[in-house]
Amino acid sequence: MKNIKKISVLFALFLISSASFAQQITKFGVVDTAKVYNAYFRNSAPVRNYEKKRSEFQAEINKQTEELQRLQSRKVEYEKAGNEIQAQKIQAEITKKTDFLTEYTNAKNVELNSMQKSLETSDAFYQKLYNTLARIAEGGGYSMILSLQQENAILWYSSSVDITEQVISELGL
Repeated sequence: MKNIKKISVLFALFLISSASFAQQITKFGVVDTAKVYNAYFRNSAPVRNYEKKRSEFQAEINKQTEELQRLQSRKVEYEKAGNEIQAQKIQAEITKKTDFLTEYTNAKNVELNSMQKSLETSDAFYQKLYNTLARIAEGGGYSMILSLQQENAILWYSSSVDITEQVISELGL
């Protein structure tokens, strides 16, 4: 009988220690920050503005390139007709327009690169992301949320801890 009491006490202690151990389990979450970043910026006004400018710049480059091709064709026609003076005038115009197009392309690439860098380092995005992560973590009982982009920090994870879609949803994307 004493043995049964001892076993019952040990079993009760085991249950109590198991319950306290269970309360100490840390809950982790992982987020695919690249996916969140792409979803956020795909729908943002600054990205739409960037895409619009890029499209406008490309349209101008295409227009200038077509003009250069027309001038090159005219030059070939003048050369076939033996009119070297007109061919040289057209060549001078081609050179001038080629130089302009090169300068225009370089300037617009610098402008687009600057806009893109500004988008990538947007403090507003990161502040909103961190606030959202904090709200989700506190509400979901997470002790830590890891980024999937730092692959060396994650050796294994269950898809059940991936809160990427919830983050995208709560960001309103």
